[in-house]
Amino acid sequence: MLELFLDAFWLGEGTRELLDHLLLVAVDEISYDRCKFLHLHCYRLRLPPAGDGEEKVFMSREFIGMMWRRTEFLGDVLARGYNFIFTDTDVLWLRNPFPRLTTTRTPDLQISTDRFDGNQWSRSNPINTGFYMVRSNDRTISLFRSWYSLKDNSTGLKEQDVLQAMIREGRSIRERLGVRVRFLDTLYFSGFCQGSRDIRAISTVHANCCRTIIAKVADLRVVVGLWKRFRSNATSVDDSAVLANMAHVACANSWK
Repeated sequence: MLELFLDAFWLGEGTRELLDHLLLVAVDEISYDRCKFLHLHCYRLRLPPAGDGEEKVFMSREFIGMMWRRTEFLGDVLARGYNFIFTDTDVLWLRNPFPRLTTTRTPDLQISTDRFDGNQWSRSNPINTGFYMVRSNDRTISLFRSWYSLKDNSTGLKEQDVLQAMIREGRSIRERLGVRVRFLDTLYFSGFCQGSRDIRAISTVHANCCRTIIAKVADLRVVVGLWKRFRSNATSVDDSAVLANMAHVACANSWK
C-alpha cells in the first residue's frame, strides 16, 4: 500500500514536489522503518497495546480504535497551529489537488465524499475522512475536540460516522461552532464508491468501499497501470475505456 501511494506522487502530474511536504505517520514498525529508509519525513504513532503490527479489518474493534487515535493525533496537530491536508495511504494523488481546493480563509474544512450530491455546501453529502484539508483556527480546534469527546459515547461507530452525524444534526457544526464545510466533488476527488466521469479531471482516487488491504492493493495496482497507459498516450487514448477498466473487482468481492 505504501509503495503504491508513493509511486503515485512520482507518476502524477505536478505531484513530485509535494513529497517534500509529506509527513508519513506510521502505526507499525515495518512501515516506519520503510519510511526512514526512503528518507521521508516520518512519525511513529503509538496505538493502544496489541494495536500495532497487523491489519485492522474494516469496522473491527481494533479498526475503530485506530481511527479514534488518528483523530486525537490530528486534533493535536491542529491545536499546534498547522493547516494540513490529511490523506489515507489508499488515496492515489494523480494530480496536484491544490488547484481544486479553496485556499482562502473560508471554508474551514474541505472533505471528500463517498458520493457527491451535486452541491458542495450540502450537508446531505456522505463524507469520507480519508482525505480532507483543514485550517487551524479556534473553530476547527473546537470541532476536533468536540468530535473526539464523543468517542466513549459512540460504541460501534467509527469516527467518520460521528463527524457525519455532527454535520447533519439539527444544530450543525456550522451553527454551533461556526465551522464552514465544503464537500468535494467526486469528479475531481474520486473513489471506488463513486468514480470520476473524466480521467482528465481526476486529482485523487480513493480505494473506499473496500474491506481489506489485499483487495485495496490489487485494485489500486490496476489504477496505477491504467494511469501509466493514459499518461504515455494521453492524446489518443480512449478516456471512457480507461474509466471503464477501473472496475475495482477485488474490492467489490471483499464484501462477499
